[in-house]
Amino acid sequence: MRILVVEDEPNLNKLIVKKLKMEHYSVDACLNGSDALDYLNMTEYDAVVLDIMLPAFSGFDILKLMRENGDDTPVIFLTAMDGVDDRVKGLEAGADDYLVKPFAFDELTARVKALIRRSSNSANDIYELADLKVDCTARTVTRGETDISLSAKEFAILEYMIRNKEKVLSRDKISRHIWNYDYEGGSNMVDVYIRYLRRKIDEPFGNKLIQTVRGAGYVLREEK
Repeated sequence: MRILVVEDEPNLNKLIVKKLKMEHYSVDACLNGSDALDYLNMTEYDAVVLDIMLPAFSGFDILKLMRENGDDTPVIFLTAMDGVDDRVKGLEAGADDYLVKPFAFDELTARVKALIRRSSNSANDIYELADLKVDCTARTVTRGETDISLSAKEFAILEYMIRNKEKVLSRDKISRHIWNYDYEGGSNMVDVYIRYLRRKIDEPFGNKLIQTVRGAGYVLREEK
């Protein structure tokens, strides 16, 4: 899951990024509204942590442009504006949540998880396909009665695929959700990790779930 953090206080920005990365998210970050719009125009995010008082464009401006462009990415406002009217304005502007500074980092990560869970229409963050079960909170994977151990990147790709099961995902789309702009690996890394996943998720079992759609990408679904 990939998250954008927009916070103009550098030290707080770094702390938020560090905490989210500890929760296994891929994170991009910027310090002003202009850069935030550039990031949002270049890729898709699973959630945005957005300060309101920003240089160039305010959080309200950014959210308004997002919603006008049909971007329904979950947004949590992060701000020192703690009045009831401010919170109402933020929520009415289209924000999905509102957290007042100072805040506990554990609360921020819990709210981010809840936003992503709601956007995926999952009540408990557990996803199933055939005999495959992925618990995104506990970060466990099983097929039938067999526990499957995955690396962090393998889990991230499987999590993204099972949240979007039955949907064909291009290599570019998978890559943009898993790796941030700091990544300097090869262009074939999605294919490499798909091979790793197939060895663990599919090869020991009869029903193959990771399907290749020629010329389009990959999809997690039962064999037809």
